[in-house]
Amino acid sequence: MRHLLPAIIIAGLTVQAAAAETFSTDVWADNWFAFKVNGETVAEDSVPITTERSFNAESFTFEAERPFVIGLIAKDFKENDSGLEYIGTNRQQMGDGGVILQVKDGSGNTVAVSDEDWRCLVIHTAPLDKSCESKSNPVPGEGACAFEALDEPEGWSTAGFDASGWEPAHLYSEREVSPKGGYDRIEWDGAARFMWGPDLETSNTVLCRMTVE
Repeated sequence: MRHLLPAIIIAGLTVQAAAAETFSTDVWADNWFAFKVNGETVAEDSVPITTERSFNAESFTFEAERPFVIGLIAKDFKENDSGLEYIGTNRQQMGDGGVILQVKDGSGNTVAVSDEDWRCLVIHTAPLDKSCESKSNPVPGEGACAFEALDEPEGWSTAGFDASGWEPAHLYSEREVSPKGGYDRIEWDGAARFMWGPDLETSNTVLCRMTVE
């Protein structure tokens, strides 16, 4: 025991407990989002995606130790795999999406915003031909109403996942997205941009991730 005690003391001095921090987050999404940290969902849009014109802003906090991975699921509403909404009415159309967010630490410093540093993967694209929008009987998977759908990759929002093959987030202007429903009540960091897949109308479900160092 006389020989082991110094080693135990030295080991105890070299181990430093990582301290969790509290982060505040603002997200505006058209239409719906889920926010993950290291693979665990910490917040979801409180307005169901099936609610008409369900875009809205959400503010929440979470605790994490740096570095950590943020994973964002963003969805635009679609009635079915055609990618259309208001099917069979005079408003039948492709929807359009968009999401903007910011994360701040306990001192109010911005540690993450939606920008080109995010890597994204579109897992639902429809319709593959935009002429589907004007079809009187748009059938998912037929003709212009073909679609592409992928499963969520396992572990995509965790630190060990390799997203090097994902594209950088596609960025859009406020004018292109035309945000409503709570966007104006948030004081956004000047670096925060609207992000989505490569097409605001046909990219229906988008996974995006980034690491906060």
